[in-house]
Amino acid sequence: MSQMMDKSTENPGNDPVSTKSNGSIKSDEKTSTDGGINVGMMEKFRRSFRLPTRKNPPSPGDKESKLSPESDEPAKMLDSAASPQPPLPSLSPGSASTSPKNNQKKEDDESDVSSNKSKPLTPSNTDPSMPKFDNTLNRLRESFRWTRKKEVDTLPSEDLKEEKGVGDGSSATCLENEEKKEEDESDVSSLKSKPPTPSKTDPSMPRFDNTFNRLRESFPWRRKKEVDTLPSEDLKEEKDPSMPRFDNTFNRLRESIRWRRKKEVDTLPSEDLKEEKVTPTFEEYLEIQAFCEATQQLIDREKHLFWETAEANKEAVEKLAADHKALEERVWQTLQQSLSLSSEEASVSALKSAVKAINLEEEQDQLWKQRSQTPPAWRPSEWKKRHDEVLQKLVNGRMDNPSSPTGDQVNQSSIQADIQSMDRQLKDDLQWVVEKVKNCYPPEMDICNFYARQYHQTFKARLRKIVGSVDDEDCSFLLRWVKESYPEILEKPELTSNINTEALGNLLPDELLKPLEEKYLSNQQSDLMIYIDRVLDEAKKEWDQGKEPTRDDGCYASAVAYDVIQFINDIVTSAQKIVRDPHKAQKITSNLTDFMQRYKEFHEDVIKQNKPHSKAFIKANLSCVKQFKDFLVKHDLFLEDVQKNCLPVLTEMKQSAHTYLLTPVHKVLKPHYQKVGTNDWLKKNTFEKLLNSTEEELQQLQGSSQSSYQELIGQLYQEVAEEYVRRLLKGEVKLKDSNQQQKAYETVKENAEKLHELFAEMGSKQDWLKEILTKIAEVLKLQDTPAIQMQIVSLGSAYPDLSEKHISALLKLKANLSKADKKTIKTTVLDILKESHTNAETRAFFSKVEVVGS
Repeated sequence: MSQMMDKSTENPGNDPVSTKSNGSIKSDEKTSTDGGINVGMMEKFRRSFRLPTRKNPPSPGDKESKLSPESDEPAKMLDSAASPQPPLPSLSPGSASTSPKNNQKKEDDESDVSSNKSKPLTPSNTDPSMPKFDNTLNRLRESFRWTRKKEVDTLPSEDLKEEKGVGDGSSATCLENEEKKEEDESDVSSLKSKPPTPSKTDPSMPRFDNTFNRLRESFPWRRKKEVDTLPSEDLKEEKDPSMPRFDNTFNRLRESIRWRRKKEVDTLPSEDLKEEKVTPTFEEYLEIQAFCEATQQLIDREKHLFWETAEANKEAVEKLAADHKALEERVWQTLQQSLSLSSEEASVSALKSAVKAINLEEEQDQLWKQRSQTPPAWRPSEWKKRHDEVLQKLVNGRMDNPSSPTGDQVNQSSIQADIQSMDRQLKDDLQWVVEKVKNCYPPEMDICNFYARQYHQTFKARLRKIVGSVDDEDCSFLLRWVKESYPEILEKPELTSNINTEALGNLLPDELLKPLEEKYLSNQQSDLMIYIDRVLDEAKKEWDQGKEPTRDDGCYASAVAYDVIQFINDIVTSAQKIVRDPHKAQKITSNLTDFMQRYKEFHEDVIKQNKPHSKAFIKANLSCVKQFKDFLVKHDLFLEDVQKNCLPVLTEMKQSAHTYLLTPVHKVLKPHYQKVGTNDWLKKNTFEKLLNSTEEELQQLQGSSQSSYQELIGQLYQEVAEEYVRRLLKGEVKLKDSNQQQKAYETVKENAEKLHELFAEMGSKQDWLKEILTKIAEVLKLQDTPAIQMQIVSLGSAYPDLSEKHISALLKLKANLSKADKKTIKTTVLDILKESHTNAETRAFFSKVEVVGS
C-alpha cells in the first residue's frame, strides 16, 4: 500500500487527469472515499471557481485560454491528491505514529515549498507563469474584496463607523489598504514557509481543503457575521455530522450567498425590482389588451429604426408595419364595443388603454411633423380622426338597429314607431356614456359632448328625410318629439351636468320647422273646434230630449264649460311646449268667439222656449258663464282680441239669465213696491210684507253654483233698491215739516238696514246699496241749507250718475224748503260735482232709476 502511494506521488504523469492542447482538463469520473471526503465534489468545486473567472473578459495579454504545462502543474498536483488511493487503517487522532499518508503529505508540502521558492509569487491574475489554482484563488479573493468594498459603501452610518474604524481614528482607505496588504503577505508567507496544516477534524483531508481553510480564515469576520445571521434551518444543516466536511463548507457558503441575495432583493427599491421584471413582448401586450404599452413599444422601435439608425432594416420595418396594423385593428375593435361594455374591470381597462394608445399615436404624429425625414408608410396615423369616424359609425349603426323594443305599434305609424325606438336607444346610450364611458377618457377629450353631437347629427339627418312626407298625425307626433320629448331627455340632471345642450342647436332648421309648425297649429285649431262643438251639440241634444241637468251638491251643473276649458287648456298648453312660442300657441283659440256666439244662441233659445226645465238649464248655464269668464281673464291662453270679443258675449248671457230668473220675482213684489213713498209706507207693516215676499222668492232662485247665486241675488238686491228709490222719488208723499221729515228719515234708514240684513243672510256682498239709502235718509232729516248741500254732494261724489232730476225730486220731498233755497242748493251741488268729477270707475245706480217730471 505504501509503495502504491509512493508511486502515485512520484509519477504525476500517470495521473488520470490529462491535459489537452487547448488547455482543458478532464478527469475520470471515478471517485474514492477517504475519511468521508468526496473527491468528485472537489472536482466540481474547482470547476465552479474556474468558470466564473472565465466570464470576466480577459485582458489583451491574457493567455489563460491556452494553458501552458507550467501553469497546469498545480492542477496536476490537486488531481494527484484527488486520485484514488487504497484505504488505510484508521488511526486515532492522538496517535504519534507516522503513517504512509503523513509521509505523502510531507513530501507534497516540501514539493510545494520548493516550487514556491524557485518561483516568486506574482499577484497578476493574467500571468501565465502563475499556477492556475493560485490564479483562481486570487481572482476569488479579489471578487470577495470588491464585493466587500461595495457592501461597505452601501452600509448605514453606524455600520460604516464599525467597519471603517472611525472610533480608532483610522480611515476607510487605510483599512482597505492594510487589509489588502495583510492578505497578500499572509498568502505569500503561507505559501513560502507554512507547512500544510492538517484538518482539525479530519487528518486525511486533501491539500485543497487546507488551501480553502486558509482562504476561509482570511475572512473570519465575514464567516462570523454570516453565521450569526443565518436562519436556524441553515445552522441545523451545518451540524449534520453525516455530511462530508468539505461539502458542509461549500453548502454553508452557498446558502450564505443565497440568503444574502434574498435579503438584498427584499430590500431593493421598487425601481430595481421593476428592472428585474421581464418586459412582455408586443404579442403578449395585445393578448392582455394592454394597448397603451404595446403602442409605446412600437413607438420605441419606430424611433430606433428611423431616428437612431442610419438606414432602417427592411425586415424590421415590415415587421413594425405589420405589428402597427395588428394593434390598430385591436384598438378599433375595442372602440366598437364602447357602448356595450361589460361590467368586468378588464373590459373597462381595455377601453382606457385603447384611448391612451390613441393619444400616444397623436403625439408621435406631431413629432414626425417636426422632423425633415421621410416618415414611414403608416405616418401620420391620424388615430384621433379615425377614432371619431369609428364612433360615428357605431352611433349610426345603433340608431339604424336599435336594441330597445319598439313598443306598442298597434296605434302607431311606422314613423312613430321608428322615432320611439331611436328615442329609447338615445336615452340608454347617453346614460351609459355618462356613467361608464366617460371614466375611460381624459377630460380634455370631452367624450360626453362628442357622443351627444353624434346622436344629435344622426337624428337630424333622419328627420330631414321624413319631414316632407308626414301626414297630419305624424306631423303632430314629430313636432312634439322634436320640441318637447327630445329637450326633456337632454334636460335630465345627470346629462345636463355633462352635456352642453345649448351648443347642439335645433334638430330641424327654420326652413323645415316653420311649415311643420304651421301645419301642426292648424291641425290643433281644427281639432279644438271639433272637440268643443261636440260638447255643445251634446248639451243641445239633452235640452231637446227634455232632460234636466244633473245636480251636484244641490246645484245644477253643465259639462259644457268643464269639457271646453279642459280641451282648450290641454291643447294650447301642449302647443306652447312644442312650438316654444306662447303667441303662436294662442292662435289655436282664434275661433273661440264663434263658439261663444253659438253657445249664446243656444242659451237664448232655452229662455225663449221657456220650457219647464228651462230655469234649470239657465241656472246651469250661469255656472258655465262664470267659469268661462274666469278662465278667459286669468289665463294667458288666448289672444287679446279673443278675450275682448268673448267677454261681452258672456256678460250678455249672464244678464239675460238674470233677467229671465228675476222677472218673475219682481212680478210677485210689484204690489209691495207700490206702497213705498205713500202715506201707508210710513207704517211698518207695509215694508214687512215686501221683505217676507222677497225672502220667499230668494229660496226659489237657488240652484246655480254658489258664486253664480251670489251674483244673482246681488242683482236682485240692487233692483229692489232701485225700485225702492224710484218709488220714493216719485213724490207721492209730502213731508211738510221737520217732524214728518224725521219720521221719513227713520223709516228709510230702518228699511235699508232690514233689506241689507235679508240679502246678507242669503249670501249677498252688496253693502254699498245700504249706503245709498242711508245717505238719502240723511238728506230728508237735515234742515240747514249748507248741511243739505254737503250731504247731496257726498251722495253725488260716490255715485256720479246722480242727475239734476234726481236732486230736484229729492228736494221736492222737503216741502218746507222755498224755491229759492232749492235752486241755490241744486246750483251749488251741480257746480261742485262738475268740478270734482273724475274718470274713476264707479258703480251705476241712479242711471237705472227713472224719474218722471221734476
